[in-house]
Amino acid sequence: MSSEIVFLIEEDIENGYIARAIGEAIFTEADSLDELRSNIREAVQCHFVEDDKKPKIIRLHFVREEVLAS
Repeated sequence: MSSEIVFLIEEDIENGYIARAIGEAIFTEADSLDELRSNIREAVQCHFVEDDKKPKIIRLHFVREEVLAS
């Protein structure tokens, strides 16, 4: 198991933020970034029950979509 896990963070269309892990079946959402960080830590703890498989680093990659008119 890698010592790192990466989450893609996006703003939700309606409200708040969503996070998806790359390469793992982990998804969570929250109304604020602080709450999202907490939810991500909790989701990683639940997903990796065995401590020897739990990643040591959780990396957050913020994805932001912008549309420019030409």
